[in-house]
Parts: sequence; structure tokens; C-alpha cells
Amino acid sequence: MVSTSLTIKNGACIQRASIPNLSFEQFFENLKDLCSKDGKIVQYFGYEEHGQGKLLAVVRTDNLFVFECDAPDEYPSLTGQDAKFNLFEREIAEQYGIIPRDHPWLKSVRFHENYCGKPDVFGQNYQEDIPGNYPYYSILGEEIHEVGVGPVHAGIIEPGHFRFSCTGEKVLHLEIQLGYQHRGVEQLLVQTPPKRWPIIVEGIAGDTTIANSICFSRSIEALSGLQADGEVQLVRCLALELERLCNHIGDLGALSGDVAFLPPASYFGRMRGEFLNMLLLLSGNRFGKGLIRPGRILSGNRKEKLRTIQTKCAGLKKEIQHVSQLLFNAASVLSRFEETGVVSNQCADELGLVGVAGRASGLNYDVRASFPTDYYLKHKIDPQVQLSGDVYARAKVRLDEIIQSMEMIAAMELKESNGEEISGETLDLQPSSFVVTLSEGWRGELAHAILTDETGKLLRYKIKDPSFHNWNGLAQALRGEEISDFPLCNKSFNLSYCGFDL
Repeated sequence: MVSTSLTIKNGACIQRASIPNLSFEQFFENLKDLCSKDGKIVQYFGYEEHGQGKLLAVVRTDNLFVFECDAPDEYPSLTGQDAKFNLFEREIAEQYGIIPRDHPWLKSVRFHENYCGKPDVFGQNYQEDIPGNYPYYSILGEEIHEVGVGPVHAGIIEPGHFRFSCTGEKVLHLEIQLGYQHRGVEQLLVQTPPKRWPIIVEGIAGDTTIANSICFSRSIEALSGLQADGEVQLVRCLALELERLCNHIGDLGALSGDVAFLPPASYFGRMRGEFLNMLLLLSGNRFGKGLIRPGRILSGNRKEKLRTIQTKCAGLKKEIQHVSQLLFNAASVLSRFEETGVVSNQCADELGLVGVAGRASGLNYDVRASFPTDYYLKHKIDPQVQLSGDVYARAKVRLDEIIQSMEMIAAMELKESNGEEISGETLDLQPSSFVVTLSEGWRGELAHAILTDETGKLLRYKIKDPSFHNWNGLAQALRGEEISDFPLCNKSFNLSYCGFDL
């Protein structure tokens, strides 16, 4: 009897031959069964090898499970039964022309021709049509009006279209359409030489440079048999927590600005710059570019840099606590934060929200705690959870994680070590292998999956940003809210356009 799934470890290389290759009926039932028992999708994507289309799924419960099947031309959609499948099924349809039959709202995700040259499943000609030129969901009624925002916005911001269906000021439905800047990152990684991979990965999303670089480096290390030493692991953790601090502090400042409470907005904005400068000290770049490579980190004088960062963090911690009290104790702020943009625990669970968005709605999941690797095996993480699921909860989770990250940095001890020096041009990857690597980026669960062919070349590189799960959470948060609360709700999620568009 064929085993229906294989238990795997975060960042561990396995032979593809060991992945259960099920009939589609077995695959479908296994996927549906796991996700109906509190399982969540980590990766669910298509690929093609030797002319045969395949579907591969990685699902998490308390463990990680992987299984695959030969892909049919079409199959009965699961989205109507389980909302977690919505974007995954649409993405597979767009990339490989595999149709999820009876999908409740089948439309393109990123506006590009599919990878296999199959007929377009959406009935659009991408060479002529403008992205987003398709029917949006409509609510009928004389009192209903629609408000379109974007894709071009008023600030320095990436493109995305938001279509509100409203009665008066009340939002009944929000439809979000992205994909206007699809860059073909996954295809580019397969087609370019290895020396270009780290640069491409660092550009997936600038504010998530460190988390993406760690996922990439750990995946390549697993496939090539490299082992980053303990000091390299610690510095990577340091960089990841600094990236979390930069963005969480910036978000608290932006939330302050959205409710016109300017003193914290100014203070947090200045302190965000302090943490960006710590990344600059560590790596030579304010976003951490150029720091992390497979098997090593490109940084000297690490011990001295860590001491400097710890000293700066100790001084800033008191400031952050003081400014946070100013923000979270102001009645005018609480009146806007509390009970605004609520996503219930049930809704968050059904959508499979991750990261800050999930923990603010009571989901006790953090990759660093559930699937720890490297330094996180030594420094245990307690997920910071709130229950109210509103703007306040999402802000409070950020504050709690800021303090947690600073305490972790204060406890770090480092000895000087240069790690294992390797050249990105001479990597030998294990043939016919698979690895999936998870990291808790500042937005939540980030996952990179790599398949190699029989010669050790990249066959498929699949990236899943936490925003892929969470955009639908933002849409749910706006239901029943006033349209004027959209900027505040949007900032409380602060999701990635480019991390989604790839």
C-alpha cells in the first residue's frame, strides 16, 4: 500500500523518489483530509518534468508532510469547501493551465502567460488586455456604489487595485487585485547561473531581504551538503531580528500617523532609522543586502559589531517602551484601534492567516517555535498572541515582538569565526532532490521550496510570501467597516505587493 504522505523536517534535503507519488484521487483526498483536521498549506504548486505536469503539496500540522501526484487537466475545486485553497488553485491554473472546476471566483493572480503554453484558462489575451480588465465581483442594489482605489497610489508605493462595494460609508465587500508588477522571479531563478541567485533572492522584497536570503541559503546548504557553523547561524538570527525590529517599529509609527497622533509617529520613525543603521553596520547595507550567502556571511569584526548593536538596543529599549505607553494609553488612539478591522479567530483559522495577522486573532503559530532551526533551537520563542483580532491586537503583537527580539539580541554571545568559504559559481546540488525551508519573517511564515532534476539543476523554485495567505484577511477585516478606516486596517496588516507578485 502506498503511503499517503512523507514526514519531513524544515530545511532538510530528501530524495524526490521518497516523496509519495499518489493517484490524483488519493492526492486530492489526502490534501482535503489533512486541511480539514487543522492542517495548513505551506506549499501547493505545479511543475512539469519530461512533459508530465505534477502537483506537489506541503502541509503542516505539528509536523510537515509532503506528497505529490500527476496533474490532471482539470479537477474539482476545493476552494468552495475550504477558503485556504483559493489563491493556490488560481495560481496553479494561471501557471500551468490546470483548471479547478467550479472554483467560486476563478481569475488570474499575476497576469502572465502560463508556463506550458496551454490555452488560457481565464479567457483573456494577456498580450492585449490591461491587467485587471475583467469583471469584478458586484453587489446589486440601488443603494450600492463601488469605489476603486489604485493600482496607482498617491505615495511611493507599489501597484494594487482595491474595489470596494459600499452602501453609504459601510463596506460590504472588498476585492483586492494584485499582479501588476509580475517580474517572473521563480522562472528567473531556474534560468540564471548560480552566482546570480543570491542577488535575485535579495530583490524578491526589499523589506524582507534577510528572511528570503536565509530561506534561500539554508535550502542551498541542504542541497549541497554544506553546514553553516554556529557563529554564522547566530549572525543570521541577529540580522533577521533586526529586520523584524525595523519593520515593526516602522509600522507602529505609520499606525500612529494614520490616526493623526504625530508624536509617536515621529519618534518611531526616527528609531526605525536607528535599527536600519544597525543593519548597515552589520552588512554594509541598510536592508541587509550582501550579508547572507550559502555556508557563510559576508561580514567581518562580528563580535565587535554585535557589542555595538547590543549597546544601541539597550538604550533604545527604554525609549520604545516610553513612546509605546504614550501610544497605547491615549484614549483617542484606542478609540480608533479597538474593535476596528476585526478578523475573528474562526475566520483567521479558515483563511490560514500567518504571522502578526494570525497571532493577533489568537492563532498560536510562529515558525521559530513550531519548526525551529539553527539559533532558534537554543533560544526558545514564545509566540506573542492576542485574541481580539482588531487593529489594536495587530499593533500590540508588534510591540510584544519588538521587546522579545531586543531581549534575544541582548542575550547573544559571539566568538569570531569566518564560517565556511564557498563560491556561488561552483555549487554542486544533489540531483533529484527536494527541500522546503520555512522562516518566520517579520510578516510571518515564509517558505522556499526547491526541486532539482536528475543532473542537479534547478527544476522548480517556489516562493511563498506570508502575504499570499494574508491579503484575504485584509478583505475580511474591512467587511462592515467604514471605508475611511481602510488606510488604518491596511497598515495594520502591512502586506507585501512585490512579495506577492514575484
